[in-house]
Amino acid sequence: VFQSHEEDDRKVRRREKNRVAAQRSRKKQTQKADKLHEEYESLEQENTSLRREIGKLTDEMKHLSEVLKDHEKICPLLHCTMNFVTVPRPDALASCLPR
Repeated sequence: VFQSHEEDDRKVRRREKNRVAAQRSRKKQTQKADKLHEEYESLEQENTSLRREIGKLTDEMKHLSEVLKDHEKICPLLHCTMNFVTVPRPDALASCLPR
């Protein structure tokens, strides 16, 4: 009888210890899932922001390409018959610079 009572106590303690360990494990899994979800949300926001920036930079590149193309049509340095000279004429260069 004495041994049986002692075994019952051990079983109760073991079950309690196991219950606490399982609770701790579930809590840890939940915290890990929450952390991953937060990281996912943060990366989604960063991705959206970077896509917006790519769009803006693409628009700027298109605009600057058009400006350059328009400028090339009237640039005296590109139309100069002496454009192989290493030092461009100051007056020709000045007309290409923005005012």
